[in-house]
Amino acid sequence: MKVEYKLQDKFDFWIFGALILLITIGLISIYSATVNHPTAYGNFQKQFFWVITSLTVFIIVYYLPQNLFRLIAIPSYALSIILLIIVLFAGKTVYGAKSWLDFGGIGFQPSEFAKIGTMLALSYWLTYKKRDINNFKDILIALVIGFVPIFLILLEPDMGTAIVFMAITIVMIFWSGISLFSLFVVLSPSIVIFASLFGIAPLIFVLIIIILSLFYFKKDIFTSITVFILNLASAFFFDFVFNLLKPHQQKRIESFLDPMADPLGSGYNALQAKVAIGSGGFLGKGFLQGNQTQLRFIPEQWTDFIYCVVGEEFGFIGSILVIILFVVIFIRLLGLANSSKDEFSSLTTIGILAILFAHFMINIGMNVGITPVIGLPLPYVSYGGSSLFVNMILIGIAFNTYRNRRQHI
Repeated sequence: MKVEYKLQDKFDFWIFGALILLITIGLISIYSATVNHPTAYGNFQKQFFWVITSLTVFIIVYYLPQNLFRLIAIPSYALSIILLIIVLFAGKTVYGAKSWLDFGGIGFQPSEFAKIGTMLALSYWLTYKKRDINNFKDILIALVIGFVPIFLILLEPDMGTAIVFMAITIVMIFWSGISLFSLFVVLSPSIVIFASLFGIAPLIFVLIIIILSLFYFKKDIFTSITVFILNLASAFFFDFVFNLLKPHQQKRIESFLDPMADPLGSGYNALQAKVAIGSGGFLGKGFLQGNQTQLRFIPEQWTDFIYCVVGEEFGFIGSILVIILFVVIFIRLLGLANSSKDEFSSLTTIGILAILFAHFMINIGMNVGITPVIGLPLPYVSYGGSSLFVNMILIGIAFNTYRNRRQHI
């Protein structure tokens, strides 16, 4: 007997409603940030065009055959790597990073589209003929899939986007059922890198913790030494990457550690963003009434610092609404990933969640001064055509999984 499904069984109205509200808040904030700006006045119209285009692509992706994503996983990853190599030689430099390509008069960032290719490739590998993710070779190949684009993006250099790719790789490997020790092997280098930000003493402390952890796991001496050398090498790798960054990018990281060290230079945006959000109070100053926004204290506020427009003009209420809408999306995506019976679809969904969550955490953190200013937009809210386009493709893939989830019961 044919089973009849209601529309809500094939379409997640909770996520879609939250998305539409976030896009609307983004358009309102972009208009406010650009209406009195002589060189950015047309950005609202451009973003509105990309909203319509992205929603159209979302509908197309929603109706694609589900097995198509597995079929294009490797080709899309290969194309992503090729584009990331091309941009290093033929790319346009924006904000100190050679990260943009022009195609038919339209500029786009290959790193944005590489998120899709990398996420699909990891899903393909981690589910191909039931790989054993606790096998060293299979973990290594998964890490290579994730870290090849990371390395190419660091050469641009674009630290913020590289961190997103790290999040994709680590979260998807974890979701695939990795053991506690294997997870320790994957995560510990990231912890070492973070500790090295704060100097030699925190780095030594973390390395001692790693040695004690290796004793706890009671692995053979070869494995333990290999893991320790991997962690030690990651500290030197961070120093290598830090030296690759442009001087202004290095200063941004230094300003994260001490924003007052250069309040009129690298620490300026972070300090002004906190002033804008704090001045909004509970209800905000009102639409088009924000002093920091309308007097252009924060350069190009419609991109990475769009959240402080919301905070200043719509106050705590507007700021918390944005966070609640994202939490709704994250909870629904996590539930979909957890309930999906198809491993590939479950991994793609968790990969999408990792991408959006990394952007959300870093961008909000930048605006309130708890993460470095590393240039990541707020999904669906910040100005940016290629970012919105890719994020709508990602959510379209998740909705495609939602539409077909009953086929695997």
